[in-house]
Amino acid sequence: MQMLLDIFLQTMRTLWAHKLRSFLTMFGIAWGVGSLLLLVGVGEGFRSGQQKNLATVGQDIIFVWSGRIPAVSGQHQGMRPYFLTYKDYLDIKNEAQLVRYVVPIINRGDLRAISDFASSSGAVSGSLPDFSNIRFTPMGEGRWLNDDDVAEHRAVCVLGFQMMRNLFPGRPAIGSTILLNGIRFEVIGVLSNIGRQENNQNNMRVYIPFSTMRMYFPMKSEQTPDDISALNFRPVSREQHAAAIEEVHRIIGRNHGFDYHNKDAFEGWDTIQSEEQVGKIFTAMDVFLGGVGMVTLMLGAIGIINIMLVSVTERTHEIGLRKALGATNRNIMSQFFLEGAFLTTLSGGMGIAAAAALMAGLGKFEPPNGFDPPHLVPMSAALAVISLSAAGIVAGLYPARKAALLTPVEALRRE
Repeated sequence: MQMLLDIFLQTMRTLWAHKLRSFLTMFGIAWGVGSLLLLVGVGEGFRSGQQKNLATVGQDIIFVWSGRIPAVSGQHQGMRPYFLTYKDYLDIKNEAQLVRYVVPIINRGDLRAISDFASSSGAVSGSLPDFSNIRFTPMGEGRWLNDDDVAEHRAVCVLGFQMMRNLFPGRPAIGSTILLNGIRFEVIGVLSNIGRQENNQNNMRVYIPFSTMRMYFPMKSEQTPDDISALNFRPVSREQHAAAIEEVHRIIGRNHGFDYHNKDAFEGWDTIQSEEQVGKIFTAMDVFLGGVGMVTLMLGAIGIINIMLVSVTERTHEIGLRKALGATNRNIMSQFFLEGAFLTTLSGGMGIAAAAALMAGLGKFEPPNGFDPPHLVPMSAALAVISLSAAGIVAGLYPARKAALLTPVEALRRE
């Protein structure tokens, strides 16, 4: 134990004697570690921000809209439009085994909402109670639509957060009434603010029962009164989302008289697939940014090896004297190994601490919409520690072995 303490003290004296050289070497390795952690942290901030953006839409949602049927698959000329209908919803609900929830939606953007205090324009959506099982609808006050509202064609509504603020500035909304194109609706619920920004389109929306929407504000189409704007559904599991889409496409194709294998005939958005693609993009970004950080870290390790080799060259006379006085190869090797390991460990710890402090500081600022502040990723920190350990071993052992192999006579005659 005393021998290790003596070696450690000798190491500290040597590093202190070459303060500038030691500082520059440590700065290089600290910069490499900090860069690795910061770059990966930025990539993970982007990833989590995009995931939160998708979460404000809902969980595992698949959207289907009306489309156009190409005369020939793969061509976009002479396309015949078709409109989704309430019958499509009923058939999907009754026949699709891999669909957990499905709702029809009628959207209108040309309706004006008026309260006793203000007026506002925004989107009005008519849907069913299961809409809240598919889409993200965090209740702030009151309640969501229920089956009785739909069955009795009730004139009730749920307001988005910003719509509530526009229509009832500083006043309670629950229990009050609004006019939608002259028809009076009772406010039964208000949603919480969705997303970071108040201009999220769902915050400027009014939700009413589907049956009431279809009775007062049907779709403006030249087809049938059963037309709807879109279908939203969730598969029974994420893994079966592609098969669930196939089932839905088959039913729609059958109802509208076209081959459902013709994918050009469908308009939709699979948020599960989008999330997986975004995940792959950010994984590739993490690998790239992590690779850049690793290269910087390797350059720092090379700097340590180089500086230790210079140290061996400068101290050959000292090595020869110590060996002549009885120091073993193990003593010499331990000293130089500890010097390299100490430089690597201390500088790596400083790099990790600096990166963590910088990311914590950035976390206090409001990031742009769609991005989260960078944060320390445990996996990248573990990779940095492993890389530092490997760099410390190489940076310490190679120069240490070279120093230990010097014979006392040859070392003493070198100046």
